[in-house]
Amino acid sequence: MTTSVLVLGAGFGGLELSTRLSEELGEEVEITLIDRADAFVFGFSKLDVMFGKRTPASVRLRYDDITTPHVRFRQETIAEIHPEARRVVTDLDRYDADVLVVALGADYDIAATPGLAEAGNEFYTVAGAEMLRDLIPSFQTGTAIVGVCGAPFKCPPAPSEAALLLDEHLRGRGVRDGVRIQVVMPFGVPIPPSPDTSAAILATFAERGIEFLPDHLVASLDAATKEAVLDDGTRLPYDLFLGIPVHRVPAVVEASGMTEGGWIPVDPRTLATRFPGVYAVGDVTSVGTPKAGMFAEGAARVVADQLIARIRGANEPPGYDGKGACYIEFGGDEVARVDVDFSSTPGHPTGRFVEPSMETAAEKAAFASIRRARWFGD
Repeated sequence: MTTSVLVLGAGFGGLELSTRLSEELGEEVEITLIDRADAFVFGFSKLDVMFGKRTPASVRLRYDDITTPHVRFRQETIAEIHPEARRVVTDLDRYDADVLVVALGADYDIAATPGLAEAGNEFYTVAGAEMLRDLIPSFQTGTAIVGVCGAPFKCPPAPSEAALLLDEHLRGRGVRDGVRIQVVMPFGVPIPPSPDTSAAILATFAERGIEFLPDHLVASLDAATKEAVLDDGTRLPYDLFLGIPVHRVPAVVEASGMTEGGWIPVDPRTLATRFPGVYAVGDVTSVGTPKAGMFAEGAARVVADQLIARIRGANEPPGYDGKGACYIEFGGDEVARVDVDFSSTPGHPTGRFVEPSMETAAEKAAFASIRRARWFGD
């Protein structure tokens, strides 16, 4: 008997889950993958777009190119999720499944930060990165603020990367001396689980004259005075604002009744929700790991293994280990890596730092290339 699996969201989690199920189960499974977008974009590619290293078109991997057997992709907007019935209604159809997996990620709530849309910019979307690509080349003097507007947020190293790459860009144009760069973050250090990583980033900030303002969020932007207002009322003048917007679950997920405290709670070992036959992976959950692609991918593999064992009547496989890694751009074509473990010592995540190098930059490129080939046959 064929098991029908409905996967909502074609990001790291949805793509890896669909591919793994297809590889392992073949005709035993029928997978429907739904996403409102027409293409996948690696999150780190937006920095390449922002600094003019790649075009928006070149970073898009079209879902039409998915050739994975037993996976049918549908570009549709999800209108309703009924987890108790494992039923989903879209703008074009209705789907019922034996297994439902929610991998819809986190949406950006620009309006949650007053003034951000009118007086600032964000670089977490391709469109936002493209707008900054057109602004940064004319920026020569004044203050640039890289500011986090809410927590949690995707890819914790991204604010630091943006500041370091902006510094490199300005130095390349010979205008760095006229610019002040500040980074506003809700953490005491850039990467809390890894003291070595944080120390390396802060040392590089100090070396390059980048100011780090810890334990604060940007609450609003004052368009009249061109100031960023922090959560304690402090006002920072700026000439260029690069924002990380407030993150939230998609509205359709919130309306489904699956969330608690703003995100979907899951069993930290199996990623199962409280609804039978319904799982959730990646940024949409409150599992306790960073909102980053490699962690979503790892969670998806766990769900796939759970389903493979269930369909074949095998013993339950090992649970989610909460391990993953993030690459960190330091400029100069050098990339570092932090390997983070969130489960070995519950409540006390640990991180191992791999120093920036050209070798790790090549490893990051290979990471993307392998997934392009695996998911899109590219």
